[in-house]
Amino acid sequence: MEYAEIAVNKFKEGYNCAQSVLFSFCDRLNISKDVALKLSNGFGGGMGRRQEVCGAVTGGILVLNLLYGRGENEDKQKQELTYSKVRELIEKFENKYDTINCKKLLDGCELLTSEGQAMFKSDKMIEKCYDYVDTTVRLLEEMIKNDL
Repeated sequence: MEYAEIAVNKFKEGYNCAQSVLFSFCDRLNISKDVALKLSNGFGGGMGRRQEVCGAVTGGILVLNLLYGRGENEDKQKQELTYSKVRELIEKFENKYDTINCKKLLDGCELLTSEGQAMFKSDKMIEKCYDYVDTTVRLLEEMIKNDL
């Protein structure tokens, strides 16, 4: 199964966008699926449904952090590389959708209200999120294909 398919399926199971993206890379990153789901949990809905940065993008940033990030006693160059990769992911996502803002990506739908959540489900806006998750995973795969 492809990474994008794994991520979209996880999202359809009821996990959020950030969780789904990070989960799809667990095996390649050699991290526990449970830890990945817990670590990324609060980033869904644009960070706790505040609809800031798209959760799929923040899940992607977590993937990049785990792959390239600077750990204890590591060279600062790793931090710079990570920042560069994060900017690249954001730019590629913005090139496709014009924004990384969750609220804008969902046409102003307010996820913090019960009306907004009902609208999200009834208007099939969730299908937009399937696309954002899929796109993010595919962008990541292209960006890191030579590094894993």
